[in-house]
Amino acid sequence: MSDQPPPPAGPRLGVQFQDTAKQAHAAHFGMWLFLASELLLFAGLFGLYTAYRTRYAAAFAEAVHHNELWIGATNVVILIVSSFTVAWAVHCLRKGRRRAVLWLLAITLVCGLGFLGFKSLEYGIHFRDGVFPGRYYAYQELPGHGAQVFFTLYYFMTGLHALHMIGGLAAIGWITARVARRKTTAAYPVPLELGALYWHLVDSIWIFLWPMFYLTTG
Repeated sequence: MSDQPPPPAGPRLGVQFQDTAKQAHAAHFGMWLFLASELLLFAGLFGLYTAYRTRYAAAFAEAVHHNELWIGATNVVILIVSSFTVAWAVHCLRKGRRRAVLWLLAITLVCGLGFLGFKSLEYGIHFRDGVFPGRYYAYQELPGHGAQVFFTLYYFMTGLHALHMIGGLAAIGWITARVARRKTTAAYPVPLELGALYWHLVDSIWIFLWPMFYLTTG
């Protein structure tokens, strides 16, 4: 089967746009606005974390040691790889290399699922030890309100990130299906470009969460 399909039909043009260039520009602008709103959400949570860390500095520094550093570091590597593969998929789609795009997106999906798998493993370890959020916290090795606050923030922020990852997987899966059916092509790669932008945001947020909950001890 040839990797170069017959010229596909053009993208559906919204009635409010004069041409696909204006439609693509509007789509990118809308995505950047959405990403900005997501950044504001996490910026507020980062500010909340900073405030509580200032108040419970010793407890937060001690609690960091009770997270699984190797899992956090592994997930950093996984997401860096996935950012590369989705970015390269955009490049390949623009060049019309459909098969390469499908392989790269498949790797991206596997990386995303791997990330969630390792995060679930870590949650399971915490649950076994009695590390629960809020008033359900029952970790005997690290009692105290400061540790309870740390792990409550940990579950909320990493859990919210995991929900974003699930959303990203759904988006990349949908785009992969469109590429496979030749509905997203080099003629109009905007869906993949937007999906890649969202994926990069999710990856970038983890780069900030990792030192906050796994490395910062002072």
